[in-house]
Amino acid sequence: MTSIESLTLEVADTAAANRFYTAFGLGTQVRLRASEAPTTGFRGFALSLTVSQPATVNGFIGAALDVGATSLKPAAKSFWGYGGVVQAPDGTIWKIATSAKRDTGPATQQFDEIVLLLGAVDVAASKRFYVDRGLVVVKSFGRKYVEFATVSSPVKLALYGRRGLAKDVGVPVDGTGSHRVVLGGDAGSFTDPDGFVWEAASLTTTP
Repeated sequence: MTSIESLTLEVADTAAANRFYTAFGLGTQVRLRASEAPTTGFRGFALSLTVSQPATVNGFIGAALDVGATSLKPAAKSFWGYGGVVQAPDGTIWKIATSAKRDTGPATQQFDEIVLLLGAVDVAASKRFYVDRGLVVVKSFGRKYVEFATVSSPVKLALYGRRGLAKDVGVPVDGTGSHRVVLGGDAGSFTDPDGFVWEAASLTTTP
């Protein structure tokens, strides 16, 4: 089964980004690589941290804001639970959310999983592309959302309609240039229908 072995964010200043993500509470799950590739507006993806309870959502968002993140959506209750969205200084959008609507204990600086949400112009076409490359679908909601099985991976992969994803994270849908994210896996090197780049895991390095 194809898996994601690494996730690399391409940033203008790796030292500054490393300081941010260390303070934010992420360690080796996300790698950083220097890049000056032009990019404007919505980069077509978001990263989601799934946590156990609202207090932990607030803790992550507070930590991110304290080290320079910008609030895109303040934490609030929703039909699905509780969550909020911030944008890191390097431009990456992070959604922090829980399905729980009330706290069951003190806040922690721990998350259950990281999900990479790729904004697809045509979710069905991108789904077929990934299935043809060995990924297995575990959840599918028509042309709106698809989640793949990545059992041994540090990051889960999901497809979301590009417009729906932009609306969900609170930004305009328009954007041009580099996505500034690279996936490393065991399926070789390729580019998906929406321009997201995969590299053979051996090519993805940490600065």
